Amino acid sequence: MRSGGARRRAVALAALGSLLATLSACGGPSGHDAGPGAASGAGGPVDGGAGRSGAAAVYPTRIPGVGDRLQRLVPADSRQVVAVYGEGRDSAESTVVLYTKRGSGWQRARSWAAHNGTKGWTTDHHENDRRSPVGVFTLSDAGGVLPDPEPAPGAGLPYTRSASFAAPRWWDEAYWHDFDYVIAIDYNRVKGTAPNDPTRPEGASKGGGIWLHMDHGSGTSACVSLPKPAMEYLLRTLDPGRHPVVVMGDRAHLRA
Repeated sequence: MRSGGARRRAVALAALGSLLATLSACGGPSGHDAGPGAASGAGGPVDGGAGRSGAAAVYPTRIPGVGDRLQRLVPADSRQVVAVYGEGRDSAESTVVLYTKRGSGWQRARSWAAHNGTKGWTTDHHENDRRSPVGVFTLSDAGGVLPDPEPAPGAGLPYTRSASFAAPRWWDEAYWHDFDYVIAIDYNRVKGTAPNDPTRPEGASKGGGIWLHMDHGSGTSACVSLPKPAMEYLLRTLDPGRHPVVVMGDRAHLRA
């Protein structure tokens, strides 16, 4: 009897060991990405354990938190997306996430706290409404007061360095460095020109001069502002050959 009991215990232990090994190899959750700020990391690997199991990382095939309407406006050849997730329609607080295309999926590369228009967002932007426009826009040109921060080989938007970008000194000192680095958002502007080119193809009433630029700690006229390290990273990373775009808006409009 003692011999039979030992054999049964050995078989049970072997079965338990096999079950534990199977669970360990699953590598964690494999559901759809929960969107920006998800516990697994917005846009990051959703297999949860590629490094441990040896499985290839799996990235979402859509920009997290972006609905069909705006998703369709992202060009098919775009491989870099700067997503601006506004906290609310009337909020100046937002989060910027850089996604890069990996195969058929989007990998979350970096994210930063940011600001948008002081009064929030609009789908019908006009000059001086102090709201940022909702939409998908290409990113073609950059510039600023400071020199281009030496983009990586093969990257780098065309960069115009000029003192003409400097904020007026009659502005509050907190705003003086806003335009040390800027990336033009291609809203009502001519691509291939300096970001501060005043031409407005849709007319002056539709506004313009909307940029990614340096943050001063609060809302903007209509631009999106980020910390200096974020601007330096984007200027070094955004590559015209990868057709970068910005997808921007409050979270409700983005999901629509």
